[in-house]
Amino acid sequence: MVLLSDNKNREPINQSREVVIRAKNLGVSFQTGYRKDDYKSHVFNLFKKNKDPRENKVVWPLRNIDFTGYKGEILGIIGSNGSGKTTLCKILSGILTPDEGEVYVNGRVSALFSLGMGFKKELTGRENVYLNGMMLGIEKHKIHEFIDEIHEFSGLGKFLDKPMKTYSSGMKARLGFSVAAFLEPEILILDEALNTGDLSFSRKAAEKMRELVTKAKMVILVTHSLRYAAKNCDRLIWLEKGTIRATGQPSEIVEMYQESVPERTRKPRKRLEIEKTNANVKERTVVKAENLGVSYHDKKDKFWALKDLNFDIKEGEVVGIIGHNGAGKSTLCKLMTKILSPDQGTLTLNGETTALLGYGTGFNSQLSGRDNIFLNGMLLGIPKEKIENDYQNIIDFSGLKKAIDKPVKNYSSGMQARLGFSIAATLQPDIFIIDEALSTGDLSFKQKASEKIQEMMEKAKAVIIVSHSMSFVEKICTRAIWIDKGEIVFDGDPEEAVKQYKLKYDQTKAAPKKKKRKKRRKKKIETTSNE
Repeated sequence: MVLLSDNKNREPINQSREVVIRAKNLGVSFQTGYRKDDYKSHVFNLFKKNKDPRENKVVWPLRNIDFTGYKGEILGIIGSNGSGKTTLCKILSGILTPDEGEVYVNGRVSALFSLGMGFKKELTGRENVYLNGMMLGIEKHKIHEFIDEIHEFSGLGKFLDKPMKTYSSGMKARLGFSVAAFLEPEILILDEALNTGDLSFSRKAAEKMRELVTKAKMVILVTHSLRYAAKNCDRLIWLEKGTIRATGQPSEIVEMYQESVPERTRKPRKRLEIEKTNANVKERTVVKAENLGVSYHDKKDKFWALKDLNFDIKEGEVVGIIGHNGAGKSTLCKLMTKILSPDQGTLTLNGETTALLGYGTGFNSQLSGRDNIFLNGMLLGIPKEKIENDYQNIIDFSGLKKAIDKPVKNYSSGMQARLGFSIAATLQPDIFIIDEALSTGDLSFKQKASEKIQEMMEKAKAVIIVSHSMSFVEKICTRAIWIDKGEIVFDGDPEEAVKQYKLKYDQTKAAPKKKKRKKRRKKKIETTSNE
């Protein structure tokens, strides 16, 4: 059943199931302009030629929200960036108080917003498990009881005892989910928390969510992955412009949502409608790595995050970097942006590098989106005059016109991704590095971003993209480098790279099942012998 929602058409209540969450006429408002805690933004008025003349006004990011959540279900929430998904999650978890209406929540809520919220980068992963668990209201002895299971499930190995500043966004997502899922939540809210996870971990997380709802009360999952939502959720809520557009069976809601995407971005199979990138590769080398290596030291041992990397990137290439979480992809990006220095070998860059390392890198959460355009642009080394010239283009491309005067702390991760990409891409860098920064983008924006990347190849020297989306890599990239355990496994045609990568994953996934079948056969033989 699909229910189109409006004020006169409330969601029917199922009296036969236990109600865990009920929202009635829920609404949240904010006032545009600068708040008292946004005093820093006044400084950035100096960077703009003309002050925005618009008066302060009240905006409702959510209004007239009515829905019921039932025990034992995985409830998915989908919608474009800025539709109100994160705001709704913050209300349900008690971070925000509604300005109108009421919400009933029967149970203790554990919420994981984006990746690694609440983690301290100077502490190790293990220390952050305890810190994060206690922030969720879990007693220390309970965390200690589950620490080994959290470690094993996260798949972080030795990294659990490394500082979190050495983690990629995907590794933070793994640990954040593992903490939230294993510490026995009654209601688990995941707001785009799995978007940076690799294929293997996403499937593990889906299985864990199914297990959770048999023991706890319910799981609420916010995601831009429509396929993931359709496969793993029992019911979907589609939010649009702060209201519920429809609720119902996942496959039906997904189809309705996809059909709402503008015609130019749709294909019969609802995939990105964009031609494969045509490479115009030149002889000039833009990036050259020779025996490149990065190591981390602690009291116990020395660990190589990257070792003996050798590759050249030519002008005109779009290079995809693939691999599981913890493979070394983000470390390589940090080397190319000079955030890190190599411990061995050399890295030569011929051109100015602009990087988007995750969404919202360099944003000041207290400032508005407008002010962060200037702040972020200058952090990227762009002259103020160029930012002023491209200012309106950035706003237009981001699609955040209505939210641009809102403090970034109120943006969802998808909105931050839109703005971050729009700033970096519009300002036309020589070498553009994108590290998982589009993982939270909705379908429409991914289409625009894909087209923009291809357009940039006429002016930029090279684009380097870290992504867990294999279809994105196959379509957009002219070449793929697969990194595993800090070493290059494959370097060449993106379709062949993805094929080998998936093949290894399928073999890895099949191994535990084969082992289990072998154990069952052995047990059966022993039982028969005893009889």
